Amino acid sequence: MSHALDSALESAREASLRRAVRALLRCPLLRAGGAQAEDFRVVRRYAAELRSWFDANTGWRLIVDSEVARLVKLAPTIDDPTHPARDPRSRAPFTRRRYVLTCLALSVLERSDAQITLGRLAERTIHAAADEQLASAGLAFGLSGREERGDLVAVVRLLLELGVLVRVAGDEEAYLRDKGDALYDVQRRVLAGVLAPSRGPSTIAATEFAQRLSQLAADPLPEAEDLRNRAVRHNLTRRLLDDPVLYYDELDAEQLAYLTGQRAALTRRVSELTGLIAEIRAEGIAMVDPDDDLTDVRMPDVGTDGHVTLLLAEHLARRLGDGAVAEEAVGVNPEGLRPVPEDELCRLVRSLAEEHKAYWRRGAQEPGAEVLLVETALERLAALRLVRRGPDGVAPLPALARYALAAPTIAERPAQLELTG
Repeated sequence: MSHALDSALESAREASLRRAVRALLRCPLLRAGGAQAEDFRVVRRYAAELRSWFDANTGWRLIVDSEVARLVKLAPTIDDPTHPARDPRSRAPFTRRRYVLTCLALSVLERSDAQITLGRLAERTIHAAADEQLASAGLAFGLSGREERGDLVAVVRLLLELGVLVRVAGDEEAYLRDKGDALYDVQRRVLAGVLAPSRGPSTIAATEFAQRLSQLAADPLPEAEDLRNRAVRHNLTRRLLDDPVLYYDELDAEQLAYLTGQRAALTRRVSELTGLIAEIRAEGIAMVDPDDDLTDVRMPDVGTDGHVTLLLAEHLARRLGDGAVAEEAVGVNPEGLRPVPEDELCRLVRSLAEEHKAYWRRGAQEPGAEVLLVETALERLAALRLVRRGPDGVAPLPALARYALAAPTIAERPAQLELTG
């Protein structure tokens, strides 16, 4: 009886710990109130164990207090554009202008009172934008039109989603139509946790953007061998947790050698804590989520866009199987043939729109609609590391092969047994 009770308690503890780590991977900034309250309580309960695991395996810091839990993640690379910030309502990716407005708005909120209106935030953001360096970079901000107001509203919606702002009264749509305003509480503990660089921006002496970004996210390898191995382990575990697929050909010699020797241990540690299942292939590793809730991009998905994406995936997977992809674009294809031009995919979707017009949304058959459909589909496939896009076209990656359709096989009808008396 005692053994059964101990086993049940241990299973419950493991389930709670798994819930906590999955909550942090899904949303690295958790708040004590609202819809995240229960996840926050579980994270706070197991903060010591979680902090120890993340420090040992990823090098990510976990900061937990009475109001906020913040997993300070470091991205494996700084050149991956496939997971942009998005407008929470329209899901449109942020433009360069919106990213700059986000930074300016955060700087305004850092110096604001406990409450602020959208109109006052706009005024102060525009004032902060009147900077010579921004002007010299070709960035000018104003609120003269609906489009410019829409950019600021998209930024505010993102800050609302993050919990930096909490709406008290009013409506962003009214402000967008120039017929009203909105009032917000500024959550300072959440605001303080938004920035997550490896070092403070004020400590960087470089002036060029690329250099500043590189130094802001730098995680240099130490000289000592044991510390270098630890740093390589951190980098590989981050990729297993963050990237849909870890391809061997993207690793340097030191990383590949470490992964070859420690692959079982690395994947086991990740699987035990998160519930992800390692799918190991000749080209790389994918940590598959059986619960399908640790991704911001799903495949397959419902609706016209989801169907187009699935059909293009099948088409490109078939080309991959035929070897119709350039070796330099894929890195693992022995055939050395060409990538698939995007205009070819547009022609395919144009014909598919007619074939599936009874099921796709109205307007998908209009001239030019195929361009947006293809762009949306390729964005999703690239984010899932199923294709690479380049100036010469689209290169399918090995993981896309799972979407290839095999030739149907028809089983022969078994001969009927003769009954004998």
